This record gives sequence, C-alpha cells and structure tokens, in this order.
Amino acid sequence: MLTILYYLVCLAVALVLYVASFIALVVCYPFDKKRCVVHTLSKWITDVIFGLPPFMKREVIGAENIDPKQAYVMVLNHNSMVDIICIYNLPLVFKWVSKKEVYRIPIVGRLLFAHGDIVINRASAKEAMQLVHDRGKEWLQKGASVSIFPEGTRSKDGEIHNFKAGAFILAKDAGVPILPIVLDGTNTMVRKGWLMNWRNKITIRVLPPISAAEVEERPIKEVMADVHDTMVETLAEIRRNK
Repeated sequence: MLTILYYLVCLAVALVLYVASFIALVVCYPFDKKRCVVHTLSKWITDVIFGLPPFMKREVIGAENIDPKQAYVMVLNHNSMVDIICIYNLPLVFKWVSKKEVYRIPIVGRLLFAHGDIVINRASAKEAMQLVHDRGKEWLQKGASVSIFPEGTRSKDGEIHNFKAGAFILAKDAGVPILPIVLDGTNTMVRKGWLMNWRNKITIRVLPPISAAEVEERPIKEVMADVHDTMVETLAEIRRNK
C-alpha cells in the first residue's frame, strides 16, 4: 500500500512538471538554448522521487571535481533505468544519449524529447554513432554536457564491462573533457514486483575529469582503457566501504 501511494504522489508531481516542461520549452526557447529550465523541472521530479522516502539516500562524492561552467562528455556505468534519473542533482545541464525504446515510456519519453536528448537506433551502429557525434557536438558547443553509457547497454551482473569508443571520440573531436561517474545501488532501489526498497542507498562518485588537452594528445584507446580501469577500481572501492 505504501509503495502504491508513493507511486501515485510521484506520478502526480511528474504530470504537473511534465506539462510545465513543454510550456517552458516554448516560452524559453528563444533565450534558453541549453534548455536549462526544462532540465531544472526534471530535477524537481527526481528530487521528489528520492527525497520523499525518509530513509532512502542518494550520496554524491567528488562534486568538487565538477566545474558547473564546463561542458563535459559524461561517462557512467549502467545498471538500471534508475541511472538516468539519479544524477539530476549534479550541478550540470546535460543531454542523454538513449536508445529509441526509452522514448516509448509514458511521460519519460516525452520529457527526454523536451530535454533535447539524443535518440539512437541501436540496430544501425554506424548511423547511431554519427548521430551521437553530430548532435553531441551541437550540444557541447552550446555549453551543455552529453551523458553516455560507454558500455552501450545495461550490465546484467552489476559489473563494469568493455567500453565502446563513441563517447571518447566525441570528446576528442569536440575538444572537451571527459567526466567519469561511477554509480552503485541503482539496481536495488526497486525490488521484485515493483516494490520499493525504502532503505536503499545510491552512491554517485564523480571522478576527476580527463582534461581536453589530455584527450587530444593521447590515443583514444589508451584514454578509454584508463577511464575503464579507474571506474572498475572505484566501483570495487565503493562496495568495500559499504
């Protein structure tokens, strides 16, 4: 019963801010090229989702590594749909790279459209990579970050698997830093049967960025391997310290 009530409150808030998002998109479009207002409204939705349960925690470690005025290519490990909503408390405006199937989810799909997120068709890898590159550069040039799961899909075992190069190519071509972020606890927030884990803890660990100069100077494969290994080590450290 408590879970149902929680979902109803979240849905009510989401519906109100969903409507507000499209109003904001139209009204603010001429002077809000990064769509900061729409992003803020989505942040409010996630603040309710994570703030309503009194014992649910969302901890950010390493926020000092973020320059709010800098656009980044953000790379994150991927365990569940909760990954997408949990990082809206970071002080950045960002655009997700997401598979087209997500856009079929009621409310969520339309909100991602309002954000200006980058929709890809994973059935055509070459076309998807070109779209991420072109649209990603457009947003980065406007000052918005681009958020990518470099594994390309969800991890089935909770571990970090091999990365694809798209995020790193985009950062190199756009001349921006890479911001690695490690997530833990996102796959335990919702239990079997859509029941909430009221004492769930999500850890968001922001690692020091890889500077644009380093991304430019070093081979992509080396940068990708270093970021991957650092994220794997960080995830293991988070779990040891639970």
